Amino acid sequence: MSRKATPSRASLSDRIRTWRNRMIADPAFRRRARNWPILRRITNKRANELFALTAGFVNSQVLLACVELDLFAALEDDPKDTAALARHVRLPGDAADRLLRAAEGIGLVARTSDGRWTLDDHGAVLTQSPGITAMIRHHGAVYRDLADPVALLRDPPAETETSRFWSYVGGTVGAEDGAAYSELMRISQDMVIEEVLDAYPMDRHRHLLDVGGGSGAFVTAAGNRWPSLELSLFDLPAVAETARQRLANGPLSGRLTVHGGSFFDDALPRDADCYALIRVLYDHDDAAALRILSAIHEAMEDGDTLIIGEPMAGDAPGARQVAAYFTFYLMAMRSGRCRAPDDIFALLQAAGFRHMRQHRTRMPVVAGLVSARK
Repeated sequence: MSRKATPSRASLSDRIRTWRNRMIADPAFRRRARNWPILRRITNKRANELFALTAGFVNSQVLLACVELDLFAALEDDPKDTAALARHVRLPGDAADRLLRAAEGIGLVARTSDGRWTLDDHGAVLTQSPGITAMIRHHGAVYRDLADPVALLRDPPAETETSRFWSYVGGTVGAEDGAAYSELMRISQDMVIEEVLDAYPMDRHRHLLDVGGGSGAFVTAAGNRWPSLELSLFDLPAVAETARQRLANGPLSGRLTVHGGSFFDDALPRDADCYALIRVLYDHDDAAALRILSAIHEAMEDGDTLIIGEPMAGDAPGARQVAAYFTFYLMAMRSGRCRAPDDIFALLQAAGFRHMRQHRTRMPVVAGLVSARK
């Protein structure tokens, strides 16, 4: 005779959360809270956060307009009035004024004491962040793929505009495709590289192999930081050729070897003692990720190290934002998963790795880092 499963009893924290949600959802409570000075600050903060979520697409379009019109460069050296900026961005005066007021509202520009316009914090950062501005432009394709998110969840297409751009997901890349996505990867990963290299010094290693290394941004940064480190890069043939041409006459050319191949089909070089996957694993579903890790494990000697640096889910506020963004971005890309360190540890263990460790990065919103040894 079968017995019905009894539902597990909710924990105290779960019951408190349920009670809290009911209270917060009650309009009468929210009205009362606005009359209490301490609670008023909390409710206003939460209201502002909710409005930012609701207005998110409009805000992103304001940002895109500023980037496309090169507004931040116009304000980089000196404040300017609305008329001068309207001429610079080639907009009618009223349209320029609307854009500037909207940009002011989201922290991109600010007014000076005499009423001119200057950069606010976010705008100042963007003047020196070509990788971020490149991703802002790239988001046009992503937003088109996400125009109907429910349809994408229920009946995802086999191909999207985003998946066509990241053509390596399909396993075949032509020279033109490889150059296009390699360039975006190169200019958009400087902050990721800095986080990884600061969190994991490589002076203990002899030879670094960057697996899926694109046009060579990571090996270049590592080689510049540690002059005695030997360097290798492995990527699809068309991508490897782009890297070879880009780095052929550079200062690291005598220390760098570029290999073309597929980590799904070809054996990896075996002469490194440190292997790196930088913004690679999260592009692949679990089965493909396990194949990549297994291929690296096969190439390694006992005691060699693998480092994995990429956006990772987690409990830190920045990591939670990463998970929200990349969960849907990778859905539009039609491949990959934003994983927490524990998820990556499970894949590493299945591939035969041991001594797995999470390394703390200063900015979880930019990158997480884990390592493992064979």
